[in-house]
Amino acid sequence: MNIHVRPAGPIQTNAYLLTAPELSEAVLIDAPGGIWEQIQPILAKEQCTLRELWLTHGHWDHTQGGAEVVAATHAKVRAHRDDQMLIESPEVMEMFLIPGVRLGPMKIDEFVTQGQRWTALGQTVEVRHVPGHCPGNVLYYFAAMKAAFVGDALFHSSVGRTDLPGGSLEVLERSIREQIYTLPDETVVYPGHGPETTVGVERETNPFVHG
Repeated sequence: MNIHVRPAGPIQTNAYLLTAPELSEAVLIDAPGGIWEQIQPILAKEQCTLRELWLTHGHWDHTQGGAEVVAATHAKVRAHRDDQMLIESPEVMEMFLIPGVRLGPMKIDEFVTQGQRWTALGQTVEVRHVPGHCPGNVLYYFAAMKAAFVGDALFHSSVGRTDLPGGSLEVLERSIREQIYTLPDETVVYPGHGPETTVGVERETNPFVHG
């Protein structure tokens, strides 16, 4: 499986295109604005069809480009039920938008749940619910790849903000300790913004949440 990291949108939100050329399939994790024009050439080069779009949470900077992606590919959308309103009725976020940003609604095809597992791109993926930054924030964990795509729950030497509606520092701290820091130390953490890190590094050095 190949991992293509593509920051996009007004605040450079990380999108992760996962491709399996041997299966001719791909999955996109999060869809910031303008992401389709970045990933379309990769899909063509690797001769992959985008099968699914997995959202880590419903904040606008992670969903802005989703409607375009779905329209172009008919990808199946997965997300947590707690963020259904943000994703399917994004006008509720208007007061938090950067001027000029426009959002289109997406229909969630399947709600993901804590502990859910399925096979994608020839590997098993596990969902862990990590609220605190956003009620429906989840991570997608590939044990075989030692990779966790965590949205805005945890960053390199930082954590997600908790001052937006539905945010809670207490809940976020518990989520990080119980759902992220319990992953193997060598697990690579792919965050919604900024560079990758590892579970071990953050457990030992993160100034906001110690293991």
